[in-house]
Amino acid sequence: MKLLFLCSRNHWRSPTAEAIYQNDPRVQVRSAGVSSAARTRVSEKSLRWADVVCVMEHWQKKRLRDDFPTVMGDLRIEVLDILDDYEYMDPALIELIRERVEPLIM
Repeated sequence: MKLLFLCSRNHWRSPTAEAIYQNDPRVQVRSAGVSSAARTRVSEKSLRWADVVCVMEHWQKKRLRDDFPTVMGDLRIEVLDILDDYEYMDPALIELIRERVEPLIM
């Protein structure tokens, strides 16, 4: 299964999710951001690569709809409901990510 993790700027939440699952044999992972200021910006190519797109907040799903309308019909998007309240590899963030992603890949 190919998981694409998206947050706003690809600084804290999505890179943490990518780091958690990068050596997990069950999945392939990448991360990006939906903002124009993102370190790695989401692209149509990255969206087409993914089996599941995991966004951190509902507004990010809407942003994908607005920015990539031709791809949206083919995407499985899961909203993890994780606010931008954490730093990279924060133990509480890791726990939330695992809690919300594991049911998707079990």
